[in-house]
Amino acid sequence: MSEQARIKIYTTRYCGYCHAAKALLERKGVAFEEVDATDDPSMRQEAATLSGRRTVPQIFIDGRSIGGFDDLNALDRSGELDRLLAAP
Repeated sequence: MSEQARIKIYTTRYCGYCHAAKALLERKGVAFEEVDATDDPSMRQEAATLSGRRTVPQIFIDGRSIGGFDDLNALDRSGELDRLLAAP
């Protein structure tokens, strides 16, 4: 059985783009670690420091920042997301 890429997503509960990103990943059938930064400014700051962006969601695949939902969706449409999700 092959391993999949490690996915980490910083979210807030009230963010529609966060819900959309999680739904896309769930449709892909991949597991992900969610960091709920709704009530934790330090987690929002961590996401901003790691990604260079202050918005959520911030999505990381194998430690690489891929951006937010629009970026994730574009990767999916191009077929690149499947490659990134495959084990190294």
